[in-house]
Amino acid sequence: MNASEVLRIVDSLHREKNIGKEIVFRAIESALVSAARKHFGEDADIEFIIERDSGQIAGRCGQDELDYEETIGRIGAQTAKQVIIQKVREAERDSLIEEFTEIMNDIVTGAVNRSDNRVTTVTLGPVEAILPRSEQIPGESHQANDRIRALVTEVKAMNNRVKVVLSRTRPVFVQRLFESEIPEIADGVISINAISREAGYRSKVAVSSIDSKVDCVGACVGVRGNRIKVIIDELAGERIDIVRFDEDPMIMIPNALQPAEVDEVILCQMIGKAIVLVGDDQLSLAIGKRGQNVRLASKLCTWDIDIMTQSELETQIDRAVQGYIVLEGVDEELANKLVGEGYLSYDELSVIEPTDLMEMGGITEEQVDSIVDQAEKLAEEAEVREEAEKRAKKAAYEEQKRQNAAKAALAEAEAKQARSKPPAEEPAAAENKDATPADSNESATSEGSTE
Repeated sequence: MNASEVLRIVDSLHREKNIGKEIVFRAIESALVSAARKHFGEDADIEFIIERDSGQIAGRCGQDELDYEETIGRIGAQTAKQVIIQKVREAERDSLIEEFTEIMNDIVTGAVNRSDNRVTTVTLGPVEAILPRSEQIPGESHQANDRIRALVTEVKAMNNRVKVVLSRTRPVFVQRLFESEIPEIADGVISINAISREAGYRSKVAVSSIDSKVDCVGACVGVRGNRIKVIIDELAGERIDIVRFDEDPMIMIPNALQPAEVDEVILCQMIGKAIVLVGDDQLSLAIGKRGQNVRLASKLCTWDIDIMTQSELETQIDRAVQGYIVLEGVDEELANKLVGEGYLSYDELSVIEPTDLMEMGGITEEQVDSIVDQAEKLAEEAEVREEAEKRAKKAAYEEQKRQNAAKAALAEAEAKQARSKPPAEEPAAAENKDATPADSNESATSEGSTE
């Protein structure tokens, strides 16, 4: 392996494997050192240096110079070649890791290689990435050779291979789709301030604009919804709510709960909770199917949101005040202060900051500990009662279900029995009525002869 051959190998690997020339030079130097140590011993002080411009190789073992060709001749050219190949593969792996690490949390496009119940394998150039079932949008399926877009979430080395993990469920995936489909976001005119998502079902995206002339919501939706439709199609029909971001939670929370209309927002700063009052006709819309709307709104605003009507709030306030004044050390004034700060249950009171309770009630630390202990005990008892009620309701439901099934089975058996019963015999009068004309003539002839 002369100098020109070294340069040719470096250039070839650089172009074909997309590996930096410096990485290849170091790989060959390391390979020569590893190969030489197989002859001189693992503890030998060996070094090989390749001139980057000329390709000339100089080596030493301690203070003695080494002829690399002689060294390779001693240890065998095949061994040296294998070590060089191994080092180059490691360099190629490191180069790919660096390449994919740079695009971490960015979208890549690949072709589906194969898909089963656990994982979908995606070809990304020289790398075979995996899309686990847990990172796939619920309900979607992938076939071989399908083009697929996904987010790079993990890159790491596995022996001589590179493991790349993809995702289509992360909120960042939605953000990257918005950035790729909406020019105003890519240009920085519109910003995505927050995203909350339940993949495959619904996402909420809060946006704002630095230009008052640009409608951030309208720009994201596009003319007749053409922009958002592209994103929805990529997300397998997932519903997307685009809301206007605002730093003021009194404005942001109603925006996040859209399409429901909010009557009033009460912020409980001490507990980090927002009580949102809505009309009776807006209650189910604000909560959403299985609580989805309020759950996503809470994540978007970073506030714990309680949805209720005015009458429900009044009922909870009365119940909380009456519940607190039975605690030793809590008078009606302190109970009203606690309710005014949003503490409407024993469970919430049990996690109050001791210093806050001391300031509100003007009480000692020992009294605070006593009140919190009482609240924790009553909260546990309430939880036990609630669980017992749930079990009783479930048992009653199962019993009613069993009874309904028994009634249905009995009705089916009776119907079946009725269908299989033979028809009743007709009365004699009916038989005489149905006598044939011949029988009637014979009877008339007989009567005439008698006369």
